[in-house]
Amino acid sequence: MRRAFTLVEILVVIGVLTLLAALIFPALAQARARGRQTVCSSNLHQLGQAIALYTSDFERFPRGLDPADKYTPQIWQNFPGGLQIMNETPLLTEVMAPYVKEGRLWQCAADTGFDICDTTGLALDARPTCYAKFGMSYFYRTELMLREKAAEDLQFPTQTHVLADGSGAWHGENNILSRNLRYNVLFADAHVKNLSNEQYTQTWGFSVQ
Repeated sequence: MRRAFTLVEILVVIGVLTLLAALIFPALAQARARGRQTVCSSNLHQLGQAIALYTSDFERFPRGLDPADKYTPQIWQNFPGGLQIMNETPLLTEVMAPYVKEGRLWQCAADTGFDICDTTGLALDARPTCYAKFGMSYFYRTELMLREKAAEDLQFPTQTHVLADGSGAWHGENNILSRNLRYNVLFADAHVKNLSNEQYTQTWGFSVQ
């Protein structure tokens, strides 16, 4: 006669499989997250090379906007002529099209969209993803454009950011239980680094005037 498994044996096997899944799945999730971060960093690095070519040709950073500038232009109402400039200036993707042949470089691999812009605190519908809605996942240090600066004009090029993820939740967390925001950031000297929310906020303190 063939011996069947007992209920206890089946429960033990299920328990072992559950334990293994609990150990493996977080590791797999972390590996996927690291992979998305690596792709995103590579995109920003290549965009940095394209921006360097543009600045070489025009001796200033690109005259383009990110979605926050274009669709919540009131953030520039105190800048001289700010609202008119926002109305007349195209998105950065259009300006950079001759230098960025692969449009997917503007897509962060972790882009899941957002409802509130991190940098302005204003409502901005970036669903289902920021890239799908606006054609770009990365937001611009627009002041560089407004002040017609080039990298060599900056006092702190290694600490002044040019592009960054549109949301810190893409490479971090922002929910009821955790607010651990992280951003992939392209700096004016063309290096890319993953920063905490505090570190990213500090980059805004380096003047570009």
